[in-house]
Amino acid sequence: MKQATNITWHEAAVTKNDRRSQNGHGSCVLWFTGLSGSGKSTIANALSQNLYRERISEYVLDGDNIRHGLNRNLGFSDEDRSENIRRIGEVAKLFVDSGTIVATAFISPFRKDRDAVRSMFEDGEFIEVHVHCPLAECERRDPKQLYAKARSGEIKDFTGIDSPYEEPDAPEITIRSDQLSVEEAVKEIKQYLIDRRII
Repeated sequence: MKQATNITWHEAAVTKNDRRSQNGHGSCVLWFTGLSGSGKSTIANALSQNLYRERISEYVLDGDNIRHGLNRNLGFSDEDRSENIRRIGEVAKLFVDSGTIVATAFISPFRKDRDAVRSMFEDGEFIEVHVHCPLAECERRDPKQLYAKARSGEIKDFTGIDSPYEEPDAPEITIRSDQLSVEEAVKEIKQYLIDRRII
């Protein structure tokens, strides 16, 4: 696809800091990464509910939901996975600019892709949340029966089975979802946001 060259960035009249000031809190992306079944979406949505109750501007971008619309033309090859993450990074950046705390729940298996998204943000705006859960436990849970389909050969290039997952080297937050309840995980993430004076 040929990239357009006759475009110019238009500076907005209302800035990110203006929106943050009006909201009364900061904005950031909480980038949830982990194996399928680790609990990324569950924790992200529980956090969203918690922040919403406190009138904090928030939103969740979920992997499956995004593939129904914005990224429905992408498959699961390494190249498509990278493009999937790049697009989500760009969308997340817009949410952060709007003064919103956005949680993204994607496997995002490759470090280089996550690092590329991190580079889009200012310091402190990209918070990598590694939802760590052993593969055996994720397979035991298998909420969407994806592992069973991958093991039977119905699904190809499935992360953790026949496609790699590269764990983060130094995530801002690690949630061991086989050891913590959803409520405990939310409390830990909120405390991080409080300590960094984002909320």
